[in-house]
Amino acid sequence: MSKTTLFLSLLLVFAALAAAQTCDLNLYKAANGLTAEAATNGVQLSWIGEKGASLRATFGTINGQPTIRELAVMKAAGAPWTILARELTPEFDVVSGVRRMSQQQLSPLQAMKVPITPELVEKEKWNAFWDAPLFIPGQPGQSMDLPRKPEEIRRASSSFAESKCSVKSTPGRLSVDFSGLKMGIFSGLLRFTVYRGSNLLRQEAVASTQENSVAYKYNAGLRGFSIEETKMISWQDTARAWQRYEFGGAVNKDPVALRARNRLALVETAGGTIAVFPPSHKFFFAREIELNLGYVWYRKDSEKTFSAGVRQAEHEEEYRPYGVTDEVWKRREEQSRHNLGNFALYNAPPGSEQHMAVYYLLSPANGALTRERVLDYTHGDTYKPVPGYQVAISHFHTHFNEQLTDAGTIDLQPTWWPVFRALGVNIAMMSDFHGDSHQNDPGPLRFAEEKVYFEGARRHSDKSFLIMPGEEPDGHLGGHYTMVFPKPVFWSHIRQAGQTFEQQDPTYGHVYHVGSADEELKMMQKEGALMWQAHPRTKGSTGYPDAVKEWPHFQSDRFLGGSYQSLPVDQSEQRICEKRCLSVLDDMNNWRTAAGPSTPGNLRYMIAEGDTYMKYPDDETFPQLIVNYVHLDKVPRFDDDWSPILKAMRAGDFFVSTGEVLLKNYGVQGKNYVAEVEWTFPLEFVELVWGDGKTTDRKIIPATEFGEFGTHRFEIPFDPAGKKWIRFAAWDSAGNGALTQPVGLQ
Repeated sequence: MSKTTLFLSLLLVFAALAAAQTCDLNLYKAANGLTAEAATNGVQLSWIGEKGASLRATFGTINGQPTIRELAVMKAAGAPWTILARELTPEFDVVSGVRRMSQQQLSPLQAMKVPITPELVEKEKWNAFWDAPLFIPGQPGQSMDLPRKPEEIRRASSSFAESKCSVKSTPGRLSVDFSGLKMGIFSGLLRFTVYRGSNLLRQEAVASTQENSVAYKYNAGLRGFSIEETKMISWQDTARAWQRYEFGGAVNKDPVALRARNRLALVETAGGTIAVFPPSHKFFFAREIELNLGYVWYRKDSEKTFSAGVRQAEHEEEYRPYGVTDEVWKRREEQSRHNLGNFALYNAPPGSEQHMAVYYLLSPANGALTRERVLDYTHGDTYKPVPGYQVAISHFHTHFNEQLTDAGTIDLQPTWWPVFRALGVNIAMMSDFHGDSHQNDPGPLRFAEEKVYFEGARRHSDKSFLIMPGEEPDGHLGGHYTMVFPKPVFWSHIRQAGQTFEQQDPTYGHVYHVGSADEELKMMQKEGALMWQAHPRTKGSTGYPDAVKEWPHFQSDRFLGGSYQSLPVDQSEQRICEKRCLSVLDDMNNWRTAAGPSTPGNLRYMIAEGDTYMKYPDDETFPQLIVNYVHLDKVPRFDDDWSPILKAMRAGDFFVSTGEVLLKNYGVQGKNYVAEVEWTFPLEFVELVWGDGKTTDRKIIPATEFGEFGTHRFEIPFDPAGKKWIRFAAWDSAGNGALTQPVGLQ
């Protein structure tokens, strides 16, 4: 070997050794089942996955671009390594627009004569629902400062001018970060996370913007899958039939959206499968329908490579079904079914750290078996039964009466019926007469429609499924509110001359004609009804329940609290509806206990609601629904007394859950709060939240050491001195969670 050749060889060796040190391991601590070690131009993570499988992911950089050099799995000790993919490049695309406050939010504030200041608009715009930042020019009168301009919409893809690598250990997991991420107005880092005992790999852009009024959506995935080493990409369609694409077609220009059931695509190789899917709930912002818009994608980039990942659409899609009269359908479509002006995207307040995630499951199994494993994380997209509890949902505008009347038969099975049954729902509290029927008729028309409504609910209820015909009347209390009764009740929102508050109708029996807020409350007290503020502090309830906290309605034990749904979505928040919903819950209980007792009738609760419209079996409903687990041994039959449901809710004897995190045997025991928690995705943290009648505080207990599919009894010491109420919540690493209702301490 010549001296020159030897010198060049040594230079290459020294360069490789130097490159091996480019990933900072100072924050890495060796742990059983989780290993990080320097690799050429990067780092290799090795970990023990499910059922003792070994996994490894090797990361590096090429010209500053982070790259997954290899993904591999070993099914069992002593088995050969299976290489699932090599040389993959992470990619992200962001589309952003301008967040605006909606006219629906302005209206209740203007009615209360609240000054509409720039500071108020800046605060309230982040709770907008009726906003569609990518819809140009926008619907007149829907949002402030219309029309929207094309230049407001900005598109950017991820790039790395310079990237430095670092590894961090957290109990139960390892993460590797690559700095230098740029995506137009966003900048930050790229992060990969692996979890001990799990085959999951989480990829996320952790980025922020300093611009104001940013609303955005993202696509994420991996580029560079080898067509030669891949058999197909497969998925189940919305009818649950297996489909596949084998990359024999022409090269794609854009991502091909797959309307895949369960939001899941499977990259099948000769030795295993890489499943691709988004976070099961946190990925989805509030809509009024659940039409599957295609949340996973592939793109054939060349004859040799393809890409795959997750996506959000840019707008709702129009849909015109058959079998409905034009008059009825026109009203329905304008209200909800495909309103292009309602597609709010995610919030990105200035400086907030947004987490744009996609998940991969690395499996040595085929696509079908891998799919079943992924579905374990969401119990097959159902709400798992918990002994002693019934799954209850509320606030759905299906126009049930109109649908049955239009069809000419009460025995028409509505399309939403199999949707709820398949999800594992036991109690459906409906909210029709909201944009449909003659909701403000004083009696003759409304009572006839209520009769159809009640009879339809009776016909389609079952031994384990009760349809409760409730309403969102929005009649005599400010803002929007939901109302449910323990039995069918005929009532009208208004009273004409000659009518009395209570009457005996020859056709419908005992009826109410409610002419005031006092009479509405009196009716609820006589009938044992409950009400709660629908979507508090947003939509038509902007400014509520704050504005009515001194009203007899709110002071009464008939007022249960406020509704809980994923609105708005801010990917910097660890909890679903963190700033709006949970602050309403805590504020209400501080108001109630500032000078009053901490009794169940005086406390206020969060009730999970859907606030959506029609449903079809091919919709993707699970990720956009949160439910209540009500402590109840059995479901009442339709003609039974439903008051056990309402009594359990009034007592706060229920918890709210996305479905992946479940609770039981929870409550205060001496100076401990005890809760048994069950979860699927690796756990993130649990917390106690309490108030003293004025302020709210919390204790967060990190739980990253708890891997996937676990149960644990948490016993958390706390001092009750000076505290009026307390609640518990548990949240997983994908943003899913469960929370109890507050209980009194004094």
